[in-house]
Amino acid sequence: MEIWFSEFHTGNVKLSVRINKQLYSGESEFQRIDVFDSIEFGKFVSLDGNIVFSDKDEFIYDEMVTHVPMAVHPNVRNVLIIGGGDGGVAKELIQYPEIETIDVVEADKLFVDVCREIFPEVACGLDDPRVTVHYDDGLRFLRNKKGGYDLIINDSTDPFGYTEGLFTKEFYGSCYKALRDDGIMVYQHGSPFYDEDEVECRSMHRKVFRSFPISRVYQAHIPTCPSGYWLFGFASKKYHPLLDFKPERFQALDIKTWYYTPNLHQGAFMLPRYVEDLLEEEENAI
Repeated sequence: MEIWFSEFHTGNVKLSVRINKQLYSGESEFQRIDVFDSIEFGKFVSLDGNIVFSDKDEFIYDEMVTHVPMAVHPNVRNVLIIGGGDGGVAKELIQYPEIETIDVVEADKLFVDVCREIFPEVACGLDDPRVTVHYDDGLRFLRNKKGGYDLIINDSTDPFGYTEGLFTKEFYGSCYKALRDDGIMVYQHGSPFYDEDEVECRSMHRKVFRSFPISRVYQAHIPTCPSGYWLFGFASKKYHPLLDFKPERFQALDIKTWYYTPNLHQGAFMLPRYVEDLLEEEENAI
């Protein structure tokens, strides 16, 4: 008998993945957590029916959300990850010796526990002595922080449910205050391809563009994301993602990557016309 997992990307489109077996199913106070073993993607996590990451494409997201800002900012010492309970972003960050502290703020302890047990190769990022995991709401954690971080990575899942507060104007304003004078924030910008997703993309860009003097968007191909196309936001108080990009600094560290390269860094900011148009429309509407 064939067993398939299906995730609706829209009311008319769904991604179906053939699975070998279900490895875990549970429900926390925040969300339903399921882990499956699949033929094509290996192990993958689903939160409330939506794939969050898989063995096969996890590296794409984690590398792009981490190495892009790290190759721009010249002196990252203190990092805040909002979400990130799987440990994947921390796993990439701990490769940088100059980083002194990494705060991971994850509301759902069960999600962390499941990832530690089933995805130790990803969750190992949480075991570095520089990493501290805080089980707290991201927005609440940020409210009393001021000028303490060089880099903030918003690794929360989506703008609905218990993470909805992490996509508000207040949240981005709190991130701005929590950053040092030359700080950078990177965040999930979603997929703009389907109409219902485009609305959130527009709203997110409008809020960040109002909050930061430098706001740019870049892209990656992630097969398990809606339409396989995903955007990230780069918001900064000082550094431009291309004009202040120092590829030689990244290359000198000899960090092994599967997706990110200095050439790709520059190309990732070259967006399709329809994406440029929707971003410009929101900027000009302000």
